[in-house]
Amino acid sequence: MAGKVYLVGAGPGDPDLITVKGLRCLQQADVILYDRLVNPELLEHARQGAQLVYCGKLPHYHTMKQETINHFLVKYAKKGLNVVRLKGGDPFVFGRGGEEAEECAKHDVPFEIVPGITAGIAASAYAGIPVTHRTLSKSFAFITGHQAGDVEAEHQWAHLAKAVDTICVYMGVSHLPGITKKLIQHDKSPDTPIALVHWGTLSDQKTVIGTLETIEARVRQANIANPSMIVIGEVVLLHHKLNWFDEEIVPHLPVVHG
Repeated sequence: MAGKVYLVGAGPGDPDLITVKGLRCLQQADVILYDRLVNPELLEHARQGAQLVYCGKLPHYHTMKQETINHFLVKYAKKGLNVVRLKGGDPFVFGRGGEEAEECAKHDVPFEIVPGITAGIAASAYAGIPVTHRTLSKSFAFITGHQAGDVEAEHQWAHLAKAVDTICVYMGVSHLPGITKKLIQHDKSPDTPIALVHWGTLSDQKTVIGTLETIEARVRQANIANPSMIVIGEVVLLHHKLNWFDEEIVPHLPVVHG
């Protein structure tokens, strides 16, 4: 009898932000395949005897290839086991959850998606930056920083620069110079506010604030690396008023509307 695969979003880092349903899946799982950015405290909820399989990935180095992860999901479920694929954030937001669900469907393995809080919303909120605001932002977009330098994605920058109020960039720190350059080239004001939220929702969270023109130098000065969320738009100006969690490490920006 086939088991079942649960693609579970662990949330952005703070273990308290996992959903009740996600936690229940963890407690009932026979096998848990977990990612690098999953808070290890969550694994303490695994039942005794559950098998824990690390699938962590670093830039340019994958402990386990995606094809291998897909294979294991199917393999364990075919043995009649309940399998949790525990992923940072949300499985369907730059988490390859769609690929894993496709693999299950291909092999007639039952599966279920358990959404999680994605970092684009959570890290921003913990930095006091709402991605939408009635007067400052009526639209937002989630993009991957990996598209910087992607010829096929080149045309998207013009749309992002002009048609979206708030842009949240995942995995973009190493591409930050290219991201700011492309937005300015497509008529986004160099004075547009931008924030980088490092280790969002965790106790050592840091937020760096600047403009498209100044942020690269400020990030270097603060020695900010991945994992960090990049948030671009006028809502970043609210950080100074709504910041409730971390200590900002750069001076206030002047209010700029453009």
